[in-house]
Amino acid sequence: MKHILKYIFSSLLLLSLLFANAQDTQAPVKKPKDSITTSIVAEKAVVATQTKTDSIATPIKTNRYGVRVGVDLFKLSRSFYDKNYKGLELVGDYRLDKKRYAAVEVGNENKTTDDARLNFTTKGSYIKVGFDYNGYENWLDMENIISIGLRYGFSTFNQELNNYKIYNPNQYFGETPSLASGQKYNGLTASWIEVVAGMKAKVFNNVFMGFSLRFNRLITNKQPNNFENLYIPGFNRTYNGDFGVGFNYTVTYFVPIFKKKVLPKETKKTEKK
Repeated sequence: MKHILKYIFSSLLLLSLLFANAQDTQAPVKKPKDSITTSIVAEKAVVATQTKTDSIATPIKTNRYGVRVGVDLFKLSRSFYDKNYKGLELVGDYRLDKKRYAAVEVGNENKTTDDARLNFTTKGSYIKVGFDYNGYENWLDMENIISIGLRYGFSTFNQELNNYKIYNPNQYFGETPSLASGQKYNGLTASWIEVVAGMKAKVFNNVFMGFSLRFNRLITNKQPNNFENLYIPGFNRTYNGDFGVGFNYTVTYFVPIFKKKVLPKETKKTEKK
C-alpha cells in the first residue's frame, strides 16, 4: 500500500509538471510589430512638427519685378535758385534679374556760362542708356540698391556766344571791354561713355530716394572751327578736354509688374541634380 501511494503521488507530480510546461509553450508571443509601428508613427510626427516649425520660422522670400520712374531733384531745384540755368531730367529703370537693371535717362538743359572772357548759352537735349548692377544683398523684402553701372550718352544742342573779351597782354590802358557777339552755332552733337556709382533706398512703400556720381569720357564731339564746346547738355563741363563729372539726386516710384519666388540654395542644388 505504501508503494502504491508513492507511485500515485509521483505520477500526479509528473502530470502537473507536464501540464505547466504545455501552458508555457502555448502562451502567445508578443510580436515586435507594434513597437516598430509605434516608432515609425512617432518619427513621422516629429518630422511633421519640424517641417511645420521650419515653414513658420523661414517665410518664403519673393523678388518684385517692374518699372521704376522718377526725376532728378538736383536739376529741378537748381532751376529755381540759379537764374542762369533751367533743366529737367527724367530717370527710369527696369529689373532684368536679381542683380541687373536696364536704365535710361532723358533730359533737357538751358545754361548760360559766364567765364572770365566768355559768356555763352547752351541749349539742348540728351539721352543716356545702359545698365546698373546691384551689389547689395537685401534681407527678406528689402529692395535697396548699391550699384555700379555704365551708360552711353548722346546729346544734340546749340551754342550762342553772347559776349567775349579779347586777351590783351599789355594792361597799361586797363582791361579790354566785352564785345557783344550773338553768334549762334547750331546742329552740334556729342556722345560719351559714363561710369555710374550710386545707391537707392526705399523710404516709403514703392518710393525710393537715391543719388549717383558720374565720370564721363567723350567719344565724339562736333564743334565749330572757332569755338569750343565748353558745356554739353547731359555731359556738363568739358574743362577743355575729353573728361567730365556729374551728379544727380533722384526720387523714383516703383511700379510692380510681377513677382518671383527666391528658392533656398539647398533646393536649387537638389533641382540641378
